[in-house]
Amino acid sequence: MGGGDPQWCFSQVKGAAEEDVAEADIISTVEFNYSGDLLATGDKGGRVVIFQKEQENKSRPHSRGEYNVYSTFQSHEPEFDYLKSLEIEEKINKIRWLPQQNAAHFLLSTNDKTIKLWKISERDKRAEGYNLKDEDGRLRDPFRITALRVPILKPMDLMVEASPRRIFANAHTYHINSISVNSDHETYLSADDLRINLWHLEITDRSFNIVDIKPVNMEELTEVITAAEFHPHQCNVFVYSSSKGTIRLCDMRSSALCDRHSKFFEEPEDPSSRSFFSEIISSISDVKFSHSGRYMMTRDYLSIKVWDLNMETRPVETYQVHEYLRSKLCSLYENDCIFDKFECCWNGSDSALMSGSYNNFFRMFDRGTRRDVTLEASRESSKPRAILKPRKVCTGGKRKKDEISVDSLDFNKKILHTAWHPQENIIAVAATNNLYLFQDKVN
Repeated sequence: MGGGDPQWCFSQVKGAAEEDVAEADIISTVEFNYSGDLLATGDKGGRVVIFQKEQENKSRPHSRGEYNVYSTFQSHEPEFDYLKSLEIEEKINKIRWLPQQNAAHFLLSTNDKTIKLWKISERDKRAEGYNLKDEDGRLRDPFRITALRVPILKPMDLMVEASPRRIFANAHTYHINSISVNSDHETYLSADDLRINLWHLEITDRSFNIVDIKPVNMEELTEVITAAEFHPHQCNVFVYSSSKGTIRLCDMRSSALCDRHSKFFEEPEDPSSRSFFSEIISSISDVKFSHSGRYMMTRDYLSIKVWDLNMETRPVETYQVHEYLRSKLCSLYENDCIFDKFECCWNGSDSALMSGSYNNFFRMFDRGTRRDVTLEASRESSKPRAILKPRKVCTGGKRKKDEISVDSLDFNKKILHTAWHPQENIIAVAATNNLYLFQDKVN
């Protein structure tokens, strides 16, 4: 999508092809770094796996753009809050990369309560010829040391080390749903259900509370914060979305506590389509600024909306992701699927959008041509360079042979997390415990 609809073809799939998937292996977040050369995934077992894009290889022309495992580490462990008698899951809720400043890479990862800053660095040399130690690391007898040696650096096999540099803890009473690095590269925000905190990357023991929507009496609680993000270029501006389907844009220059928003984005409700489920399906599960900073995209249960920051009354574009589920809301409510939180993402040039659906389907929308396509992440079509066939869902009446009926969709197979390479047409799609990579045919 974007610039003459490309044909998408299968590139890789990572993960085991088991029928019964261990809960810990389910991918819970996917994120490219700023250059797109690294791709990080987090899972429910608290692990972070980083994939690195292979350099071009003349002898293997087909392997161009393949991502291979670069580093794997345990980011979070299960914990127990003894004061509240609550288990704290190790599941990684979000990963955010920091822009690269030197040879090392840095990323933030968070579970429900604790954010960690990780440094990922390479070592391909080791020092040899210590004075006080033997080569195997044992201390030498001081009386035997008769001459001073100058240690030398010798090449060794490449080692990628992940080390936790900072741990930002004890600042959230409720579950963290978002982290976002500011464009000043010095601060970041973390949001839970009722509060948003501002942190400095160097300071772990204090954060500033910049939004607090907790009512004095919790019985009066009518909405919660669902997602928050900093503006990509203006370090004083951020937005947060709510379970009521509204988005608030705040400016930190106006006051230290942003309880009063600068802009309030809300689409007026159509009274004719109101139902018991209206409130649930209007809850926003994700908000993302476009790379240009002019627009933002929000995802609710059935649709994606694109908002112009200069127009608060209604979105400038609306895309139906799976409108055919509107007739199924009752059964989706009974099996709790109606509470699934789908994410959305922009392509590098802001000309196309992507978000997931059920049955391992994911949807792409071209903003210029208004064309859209439904594709499927499945191992059946996982031959290298195999072109993905567009899928169609039929809602009633006669079914054409290549269509799938709404009633036979698998609601256990859902694509909640997707990511788009910042410069190229390469996409990463998390389907349960598998990570699928697709690229356009030109690639």
